[in-house]
Amino acid sequence: MNAPDKATEIKAAVAAIIAFLSALWGWLGWLVIIWIACIILDYISGSMAAKREKNWSSDIAREGLWHKAGEIIAVLAAALCDIALKVIMESTGIQLPFEFTAFITPVVLMWYILTEIGSIIENCGRMGAPVPSWFKSKVDGAKEAIDHDQSGTDGTTPMIEGKTAGKHEKQEE
Repeated sequence: MNAPDKATEIKAAVAAIIAFLSALWGWLGWLVIIWIACIILDYISGSMAAKREKNWSSDIAREGLWHKAGEIIAVLAAALCDIALKVIMESTGIQLPFEFTAFITPVVLMWYILTEIGSIIENCGRMGAPVPSWFKSKVDGAKEAIDHDQSGTDGTTPMIEGKTAGKHEKQEE
């Protein structure tokens, strides 16, 4: 098999996956695809920034992968909450003036997408690229709007014994 045929096969497989996700989840599938792309881009840009700074470490890279795994589990938990809400509404006969498909999952996905984009912007700066301050402030502002009254006053997730940990801070146990 020659290279153009292999490239066509890869394109067909990607298109089939995207079509499957769209059929399965509709617009929510696109959020998932964007989120996954952000995860990959953040990991790559973080690794590149660390290499540029000559402080790449497999321990830190592994910690980043654990962080990404935690994100995936949190999104799955949000999806389970949406499924449970739908089951409860259907079994109790609750009728909404619109079709309920998901509520918690898209909000959680948007929060993670904005978190990843903020990290990508930070990594670009660490790589030496100029980043427009308005871009970073708009991303931060959108994330804060989603976060408003949902977490600690500093936008981080409350942790055990009142301690908080942001995206790049090590959590104490």
